[in-house]
Amino acid sequence: MNPAPTVVIFGASGDLTSRKLIPALYDNFRKQRLPRGLRIVGVSRTAMTDDAFRDRLYEKARATLGDVCERHVWDEFAKTVYYQPGDVGVPADHSKLDERLNAWEQTRSSGRLYYLALAPQLYAQVVEHLGQAGMAHEERGWRRIVLEKPFGQDLASARELNRQVGAVFQESQVYRIDHYLGKETVQNLLALRFANTIFEPLWNRNYIEHIQITVAEEVRVGTRGAHYDAVGVLRDMFQNHLSQILTLIAMEPPTRFEATALRDEKVKVLDAIRVPDIETVETCSVLGQYAGYHNEPGVSPDSHTPTYAAVRLNVDNWRWQGIPFYLRSGKGMTAKTSEVIIQFLCPPHMIFNVPKGETIRGNRLVVTLQPDEGIHVAFQTKIPDEGMILKESNLYFHYRDSYPVTAIPDAYETLLLDVLEGDASLFIRDDEIELAWRVIDPIIAGWNARTGEPLPTYEVGAWGPERADAFMRNEGREWVNGASLHHDP
Repeated sequence: MNPAPTVVIFGASGDLTSRKLIPALYDNFRKQRLPRGLRIVGVSRTAMTDDAFRDRLYEKARATLGDVCERHVWDEFAKTVYYQPGDVGVPADHSKLDERLNAWEQTRSSGRLYYLALAPQLYAQVVEHLGQAGMAHEERGWRRIVLEKPFGQDLASARELNRQVGAVFQESQVYRIDHYLGKETVQNLLALRFANTIFEPLWNRNYIEHIQITVAEEVRVGTRGAHYDAVGVLRDMFQNHLSQILTLIAMEPPTRFEATALRDEKVKVLDAIRVPDIETVETCSVLGQYAGYHNEPGVSPDSHTPTYAAVRLNVDNWRWQGIPFYLRSGKGMTAKTSEVIIQFLCPPHMIFNVPKGETIRGNRLVVTLQPDEGIHVAFQTKIPDEGMILKESNLYFHYRDSYPVTAIPDAYETLLLDVLEGDASLFIRDDEIELAWRVIDPIIAGWNARTGEPLPTYEVGAWGPERADAFMRNEGREWVNGASLHHDP
């Protein structure tokens, strides 16, 4: 019998480890989903014993999970957790880590998962040192590496990072994580489309008028000001989260639910997106900055970094030709909500009398990814006893109502299990990364060339700058703001 695999977390003293990774591993342990005997090894420069590391993690996990983190279960889970002091920039420390892992594995085959919970600028260095220590070879079991976003700062840096990672690890060993793909509701987009015949026949340019994807954040940049000011909303949200949601909406049905088939179809969508023109970027996008952004700690007083963006993209293929996809995201907005709006066309001929000044809107499908996870369908009905007067009504599906005793797991729970099982379906391939940057780079470059123009501002708590509303009005459309926040209980 082979020894159990080991999860090695580089950056073990960081916030991602204590707030996301360890709680996710604990919850999987509590549900008895982890491989029997699995070990978790945290690596960071801080000097700590195994017990001190476990105690530190318990306090953070308790704060994150609340009563779910039961002490007697944690004590059993903690027996699987170890600590290895080491500097990721020192090759000898990787060799020491390898010696400890080899002592556990002895001469038998055993899998290893390397999770880089580190600043992205350290990825290439860690990968190189893992290669120098021989820790990427699979002669004695599988070796997999997980990389967090952002994966590069632009197309050129993404390609270089792909090259550096590919020099040590095979693409089949690399798991680029976007936690949005681990969300139950994002995966439900696939079920909605490909397991229900009432939707898929209508999922094309013949019936859909346009599509909106919104990821709004209520919080401001807070203590992340210095980091965020060097990134901005386009790099932070569009190149990854929003692009990935777009691919799931627009992709063709894969031949099977399997990593290669699924990712092949997503790549086709990204390849079909019309690359924006740098010279006319203002005709397809709007940027904004919330009022008071310059006063955030770490933010430059004359910063032109956008905290809000709205972008129109077109997918130039048979299914979607002529149908605009509107993507928007921002910080300091009215509410935290992530939604996909499928706006269907109006009937080609309305046989009913419509009161003067009123219009009949086409059917609308709303998929809410968070926080009120569910699906809403808007359709026209007749008001009783008032002649043939129509009113928009809704059908609702809510996870909390249909699965009241089943808590929606954190995305990292799902994704960590998938890596351990070798399932890359919900992870991003190297060509996906580069094609997404190919679309976003010209938008960033186009607006950077206009740095002399001040960004339009919006008040904290608004849905974005007024210019974004004007942009949609010029398109003959309007934003759907928080559709899931305004429905009958």
